[in-house]
Amino acid sequence: MAQWVLAVCYFLHLIATVVWIGGLMLMVLVVWPAARSALSAQDNSGTLLRFFEGLRKRFTPFANLSLIILLVTGLIQMTLDPHYDGFLQITSDWSRAILFKHIAVIGMIGTAAAMQWGVAPALERATLLTQRGKDAPNLPTLQRRERTLTTINLLLGVIVLLFTAIATSV
Repeated sequence: MAQWVLAVCYFLHLIATVVWIGGLMLMVLVVWPAARSALSAQDNSGTLLRFFEGLRKRFTPFANLSLIILLVTGLIQMTLDPHYDGFLQITSDWSRAILFKHIAVIGMIGTAAAMQWGVAPALERATLLTQRGKDAPNLPTLQRRERTLTTINLLLGVIVLLFTAIATSV
């Protein structure tokens, strides 16, 4: 494969990593705490709920696109790496690091799927009920679940970066 194709794969892989893991880090460590302190969680107008709903709707397409790019470019990079001995050939420190990295990536995909197809739709329904002046008793539970899953996803992303660093160093 041409060297420029591999360079483009590395570039796209890095951009997608920054978007996904950087976006998670920004939300967990910066946006959520700032939004909660600026907009009271007890706000009856639902401003905080609408803000988080908008944030979720804007970030999800970027995260999904990043995931696709990461999968495609990651597979290309892995198969072209001189350390790669074949599918599930765990024969070196590099292949062990890549295996653990992929386990963490599968965890990230699982938490993202639970968020996107489980928690997010339930949060949207609860937000809509609240905006219409109706009671949404499960809203605090859903918000905690969203924070928990997003934090888990961020921690798994950091683990992915750790195992990437280990694989790169061998």
